[in-house]
Amino acid sequence: MAQGDYRGLIHRNDADLAQWLARRPGEAALEPELPIIDPHHHLWHTDVRGLYFLPELLADIGGGHNIVSTVFLECQAMFRADGPVEMRPVGEVEFVTGIAAQSASGQYGKTRVAEAIIGWADLMLGARVREVLEAEITAGGGRFRGVRYGTSWDASIVGQHVSRPIPPHRLLDPKFREGFAELGKLGLTFDSWHFHPQLPDLVDLARAFPETTIIVDHVGGVLGVGPYAGKSAEIMPAWRKSIGELARCPNVVIKLGGLGMTSFGFGFHERDTPPGSQELADTWRPYIEPCIEAFGPARCMFESNFPPDKQSCGYAELWNAFKRLTANASADEKRALYSGTAARVYRMIAP
Repeated sequence: MAQGDYRGLIHRNDADLAQWLARRPGEAALEPELPIIDPHHHLWHTDVRGLYFLPELLADIGGGHNIVSTVFLECQAMFRADGPVEMRPVGEVEFVTGIAAQSASGQYGKTRVAEAIIGWADLMLGARVREVLEAEITAGGGRFRGVRYGTSWDASIVGQHVSRPIPPHRLLDPKFREGFAELGKLGLTFDSWHFHPQLPDLVDLARAFPETTIIVDHVGGVLGVGPYAGKSAEIMPAWRKSIGELARCPNVVIKLGGLGMTSFGFGFHERDTPPGSQELADTWRPYIEPCIEAFGPARCMFESNFPPDKQSCGYAELWNAFKRLTANASADEKRALYSGTAARVYRMIAP
């Protein structure tokens, strides 16, 4: 991909993806009895992305893997249309709480969808964000666990294709940190989504707030498109250094996934036929194994990041790829990677 080429940042809608994924016969689930908490998925309905509600999620997770529960991650879905701007994100938590209540009825299968909810709040409100967080805790009906605040920024064309434009070094902003401090006071977690050049800022944040649990999304957001295309030999050593520094912060855990997003630069979405799980495992290994080595299984959790990762593969193939990567892991290690870490961090029912 050339420096000015942004094809790797354009997403197809869910209807087109369904047709593309149907070109490869679905794989049978490996280790189908292994309990899995999927700690990262979205629910949305937009003109660009399409519809991904409970039926669409259930269709994906119904492919044979033992998904016992899930965690919803904010995606600007169903914000309130009116009222104070800072309170509008509460609408997303209200929306997902309704979906979770549907799932909890048992009429839609055994999976506890959105057993935990991660919402959004504008931490640039400083200490005033507490009112928003308290409203989200109430709206969550016992399911609200924390916030994700995306800070993905890049000076290149990559930075023009983010859902929320953010200035550089937001994690270092004193006003942001004033708001961040409220999370710890309320016992809430922080999910961080950013690109790999921003990892040093996250290290600084983690050291400044050692009592607040920070979850690094998508193995730290390694870029492989735009000016980063074809430069893994330069990028990976710096990424591994940052991962190692984060791992030395006891309050930080990491999600293993997000690798199906087009921003990683693997180009699967440009192929006529989706990849199988063995090819995914071989491609993702250099990103997954260093994280497990640095953090240990007790501080790692596999994630689906669906439907964004659907740009590269099906749900069954994604989890099969992870299981191929952990084929030699012990039972205790698998328990941590697939459910234990998520259950502890997000305060969920452990399988």
